[in-house]
Amino acid sequence: MYTFLPHHPLYMAIFWIAYAIWGIPEILGAIRQNSVRVRKEARREDRGSYLFLMVMLYIGLFLAFIAVYALSVATIAWHQTVIFFIGIAAILLGVALRWYAIWTLGRYFTRDVAVSPDQQIVQHGPYRYIRHPAYSGSLLTVVGVGLALLNWASLIVLVVCTFIGYLYRVRVEEQALCQTIGQPYRDYMRRTRRFIPFVL
Repeated sequence: MYTFLPHHPLYMAIFWIAYAIWGIPEILGAIRQNSVRVRKEARREDRGSYLFLMVMLYIGLFLAFIAVYALSVATIAWHQTVIFFIGIAAILLGVALRWYAIWTLGRYFTRDVAVSPDQQIVQHGPYRYIRHPAYSGSLLTVVGVGLALLNWASLIVLVVCTFIGYLYRVRVEEQALCQTIGQPYRDYMRRTRRFIPFVL
């Protein structure tokens, strides 16, 4: 039984490249994609949700990496190479979904929750099926990170922490949109799921 991080430099390199493909654009986006910079007319309704989400994500990442070394009993021992590459694929697919959703949302996407007087409901692309595809992409990515770390404890703590962060974020965002857009957004909520089409 082994974990790839301490013992397999090639797998480590693949993991960190995928991790950078996820992380570097997120850092740049955090600097540039805020309402102060891109939507000066918008009213901020964030209620600390972005900070809470980031805290939960980083707690999850910290505990996930600790678990790789501290909880070797939770190592995924079944078909490790297959699981590892499934994890890498999930990271990259999650990144692709997230940035496709961000591109689709266009000027309405900001890292902090902000609403404009002329706020529109985007219902094409991935938004036709789910209300928060960018968040779905992030959740898929953290599932991939957990799998690529080849540790059940890492997977569970990372997904749970991130999901808790997104639950609060989504509640704040949907309340703000309901207050601004009104019944059309409530109708959209009834037609769609939050994260997974027809499921969740």
